[in-house]
Amino acid sequence: MASIKTIMSRSSPRVFSPYVRECATLLGQLIRLARKEKRWTQQQLADRAGISRATLKKIEKGNLKCEIGLVFELAALTGVTLFEPDRGRVTMDIDLVTAKLALLPKSVRTKRKVKDDF
Repeated sequence: MASIKTIMSRSSPRVFSPYVRECATLLGQLIRLARKEKRWTQQQLADRAGISRATLKKIEKGNLKCEIGLVFELAALTGVTLFEPDRGRVTMDIDLVTAKLALLPKSVRTKRKVKDDF
């Protein structure tokens, strides 16, 4: 029987929605397709990205436990477009969202019920 400390330290598995799983699978397949179109082996792309071949295989299969930065880097290396094909447009979008965020409150608070029954 496992000790209480062991049981409490185990994290429950993360549950992802079907949409998120499908998006990760699609992105992994797009990276794989682009790699093959460039005629790169898994090892060649892994070396370019500075990761192991095993990690690349996980990303290409849509594993959601891989770092998002690694996935984005692989997409960039293979030419897979994530948001906009024009890098200048991405910068403009970042500026637009930053301006919108600046107009909103710094934090979000839930409304509290006021008890004014005297």
